[in-house]
Amino acid sequence: QVQLVESGGGSVQVGGSLRLSCAASRYSVSSACMAWFRQAPGKEREGVAAIDSDGNTRYADSVKGRFTISKDNAKNTLYLEMNSLKTEDTAMYYCAARARYRGTPIWPLRADEYNYWGQGTQVTVSS
Repeated sequence: QVQLVESGGGSVQVGGSLRLSCAASRYSVSSACMAWFRQAPGKEREGVAAIDSDGNTRYADSVKGRFTISKDNAKNTLYLEMNSLKTEDTAMYYCAARARYRGTPIWPLRADEYNYWGQGTQVTVSS
């Protein structure tokens, strides 16, 4: 059974930085597309960043230039480096992984492109 475990969330002030990690078990981060999503209270889950098996990345417009998605194949871990944080970045952040048999996603920032989800890690940005 695939397991994705997020960590690294916390409370920071506006302009601060955080790095989220997602450790994968029974899933190879090098094998298929993975992504970070977030969900704020009362809002729909939205795709933040995605990275495919070749290392190609995609970002939501709201985070371009501030967030960086990456992965360490040796550690089998996905990361999200978040800089210049804003209050609107406050949300629960989820790691997601796509089953390899599904191939390349058409819409890598859509939740239905992913099969496996972590439990989430909370990010709170205050002014």
